[in-house]
Formats: sequence, structure tokens, C-alpha cells
Amino acid sequence: MERKHEMAGILAPIVGLGGVFAAILIHRSWWRLTENAISDLGKVGLSYNWVMNASLIIAAVLALYYLHGLWEELEGTLQKIGVAVFAAGLLSLAGIGVFPEGTGPHYYVSWGFFVACSIGMLLIGIGLYIQGEKTLGLLAFAIFTVGWILALWAKSRFQGVAVAEFIGVFGIVTWHYALLKRFLVPEA
Repeated sequence: MERKHEMAGILAPIVGLGGVFAAILIHRSWWRLTENAISDLGKVGLSYNWVMNASLIIAAVLALYYLHGLWEELEGTLQKIGVAVFAAGLLSLAGIGVFPEGTGPHYYVSWGFFVACSIGMLLIGIGLYIQGEKTLGLLAFAIFTVGWILALWAKSRFQGVAVAEFIGVFGIVTWHYALLKRFLVPEA
């Protein structure tokens, strides 16, 4: 994978989560992990909503650029399908920034991000497992399974959905960096 794709892959989660955590700091007077959704930080009409929304759009663009490089590296139909599904999830991530809470499409793009990215991750993982990369395949399966179980538990346990959302995000980010590590080019 070319270095420019690797760098985009490294930066994408940092930019996205950096914007979310900056928005949490800005709105710490009212935002609560167990009572809110992450999207509350970007809702229509909220001051500084652009902090999170812009970071999600930029992160999605960076991650899509990384996926372009990943597409060239992965072999097998299942892995390619997984990348395409994951890309749909990243388009939904950008959609969360473009269609913030308080707009009609927001609910659909939010779910689209979590569902498509986790299914894409699972498909890539299964493809890698079949190809002989057992560790990455099992990691994808474990993150998918445990992540969804914990997220659904958190969704039923807390008033807000932010805990469930962070479980999903951290699972996807963990998988992303594990897969990216496979392709990092050693320094010359």
C-alpha cells in the first residue's frame, strides 16, 4: 500500500474522534455519556456543531482514500465486497456530518455507519480467515460479535445511546488499526 494511503488510514480515526472529543469538551456543561447520543454534539442549531460534523466528514474522506489503497491490496471477492460495504458505512459517516441530528436523513445515516462498517469489517475478516490469515479473521469476528452484544446491552441499559455508539466506534477503530498494521511499509 502506498504511504499516502497509509497516512490517510492513520489520520482518519484521529481526526474523527478528535472532533468528537473536542465537541464533548465544548459542551461538557450539559453533555453526559450515559444520557446523550454522540450526535447530540452536532445537532442542528447547536453552537459549534461544526466541530464534530466537519471532523466526521474529513475523517470519512480520509478513510475512503485509505480504502482505495486497501482495495488494491486485498485479494478475493469476499474481501472486495467487504471493502465496498465498509465504504458505504464511511459514506454514512460523512452523512452524519452533512445531515446532523434534527434533519430527516440523520437516523438512517447513523445506523448506516454502524451497520455497514461492522458488516464490512466482518466480511473482510472472513475473507482473510479463508485466505489463511486466521488472527485477523478471528479478531474481526470477535469484535463484531462482542461489539454488537455489548452495544445492544448498553443501549438497553442507559438512557442515552452514546455508550453503545462508542462501543461500536472503538470496535471499528480497533479493527481498522489492526488491519492497517498488516500493510504498513517499513521505513527505508
